[in-house]
Formats: sequence, C-alpha cells, structure tokens
Amino acid sequence: MDKMLYVAMTGASQNALAQKAHANNLANVSTNGFQRDLEQARSMPVFGDSFPARAFAMSERPATDFSAGPLVETGRELDVAVTGDGFIAVQAPDGSEAYVRTGSLNIDALGVLRAGNGMPVMGNGGPIAVPPEQKVEVGDDGTISIRAMGEDPRVMAEVDRIKLVNPDIKTMTKGTDGLIHTKSGQPADADVNVRVVSGFLQGSNVNAVEEMTSVLALSRQFELHVKMMKAAEEGDQAMARVLQIG
Repeated sequence: MDKMLYVAMTGASQNALAQKAHANNLANVSTNGFQRDLEQARSMPVFGDSFPARAFAMSERPATDFSAGPLVETGRELDVAVTGDGFIAVQAPDGSEAYVRTGSLNIDALGVLRAGNGMPVMGNGGPIAVPPEQKVEVGDDGTISIRAMGEDPRVMAEVDRIKLVNPDIKTMTKGTDGLIHTKSGQPADADVNVRVVSGFLQGSNVNAVEEMTSVLALSRQFELHVKMMKAAEEGDQAMARVLQIG
C-alpha cells in the first residue's frame, strides 16, 4: 500500500511541475524569438542502503525546441531575424556571450547597438558601436552600413558585422535568463553562411493548441493521482479495521 501511495504522491507533485513548463510556453506564445521548452516524465528507482524497492515519478526538461518560429513583417529596418539555422550573438549581463534568434535592434545614447532585450550585439571584435548617422542598414550577411551625418545619400560606409553563429544544436542550452548559451560556456565560432533578413522579427515557435492540450491532459492525470492516494488511504483504513477485528 505504501508503494502505491508513494508513486501517486510523487506523480501528483511532478505533474504540477510539468504543468508549469507548459504554462510558461503558453505565456510566451506571442514573445518574439521564444524557443519552447520540452517536457517529459519517467519513473526513477529509489536507491538507498538496500535494493531499490521503490520507484517515483520525475518530470524533467530534456531539451529546448530550437526550430524556427514564423517570420513577422514589421517593415522596420533595424528589426532582424535569422533565416534558417543560426543565432545572433549578444553580450549577456555577466559579460559572457549568449545567442538569440531575432532582435529588434536599437542604438543607445552612447552609440552601442543593442538587441530588443537590451543586450549589446556582438560584432567582429566585441560589442558593435555605431558612429552618429542619418541612416542604418543591415545586410543579409549581418553587415552594418551607415550613412554618416552630412554625407551624400549614395555614400554608405560599412561599420561592422553582426556575429552570426551556427553551432551544433546538441552543444546549446537555454539558460534561466531565457538566452541561449553553449554548454561549454565558450563562445561559438562565427559562421559566414548564416543569413538574416531585415524588416522582420521571428515569432515564438510555441503551438498554443498543442500546449493547451498538454495542460488539460496533465490536469486529468493529476486528478487520477489524487484518486489513487484516496484509494490507498481507504485501503489502509480497511486493513486497520481487519486487524482490530482479529
């Protein structure tokens, strides 16, 4: 009886954690560049001083879905999105290099090119700095070109190039900050074959219907776990009455 109760109890608690993962995906269905988290459950033996005679349920996030989301046209020249495979390199708050799939770029008061999340965008030699300009263009290879103040409209000068990378997905992970990082913590190498498109942002790759269906299925499973715990309690009470009669 205690085995049944333990399995039902751990199943219910881990089921609640699984619902949080899907709820987080649903909450970010309209967040540009969001990569949905995958979730799975499995049974795990309980190891101790003796043989593993107990098992418990465990929910885990085995990976992140790095597939591309839909491209959303904005018409804004500094909105860029990766087409196909690859990532845009940005500088994380701790100074390390992180990666995103899309960026609503802006130039701050100091001329630093920043992504929509406020992170500096990385170039060939570090964060990209843009001189005072009248116009900024982003090429499909990530090249940043500007028309300087007072220059002829036909004169465009190349400033830097956005660092675009395309490492093996198996070496990438999504951190608690929502940014993509390499598992080793080392910066990925630039890849000249990665392309971006200007005037677009990449939408979330979350399927709202699929996530809602998963939440409903998990809710029903939670109810079943609670019923199992109730059945274990009733069985224990019945056994206690039998012992009292004996």
